[in-house]
Amino acid sequence: MAPLQAPPASLLDKYRGDASVALYTGRVSVRGGEAGHARASGSARSDDGALALELRLPPELGGPGGGSNPEQLLAAGYAACFHGALMLLAQRTGVALPEFAVDAAVSFARDPADGLFLLSAEIRVRLPGLDRALAAELVRNTERICPYAKMFRQGIEHAVTVDCGPA
Repeated sequence: MAPLQAPPASLLDKYRGDASVALYTGRVSVRGGEAGHARASGSARSDDGALALELRLPPELGGPGGGSNPEQLLAAGYAACFHGALMLLAQRTGVALPEFAVDAAVSFARDPADGLFLLSAEIRVRLPGLDRALAAELVRNTERICPYAKMFRQGIEHAVTVDCGPA
């Protein structure tokens, strides 16, 4: 196995085109498990086998805990993407970030508009020792390029399809 390394800063080079071009597609299948309900007893598996975990309702939602949940998974994706985008931007601008962390929180909440549910998210970027003005500029610019931040700000193109074929 090749040694791990960060992607090149050239990943930030601007694309010029009329349509989006997928660079990678992650695929995950979720099943319901013992309770027949994925949030309560499901499992999530990626098509390449790298992700394999049990889903459980957290105690705050009346479950036993002991597994992950959609909010944790979304928070992990958001934090990882923001961290990576910030690192690429710092590399491109010549700013050294020896030790920094990105913490994400995703909340599952009641929606006062329809009485059902909504999600909210928060990112906290810890940049110890960095000048505050420079840190603020880096984070603001990262918000502009991080696809997860864009998704939370602008929404996301999505499609829902139905497949009633054999399992």
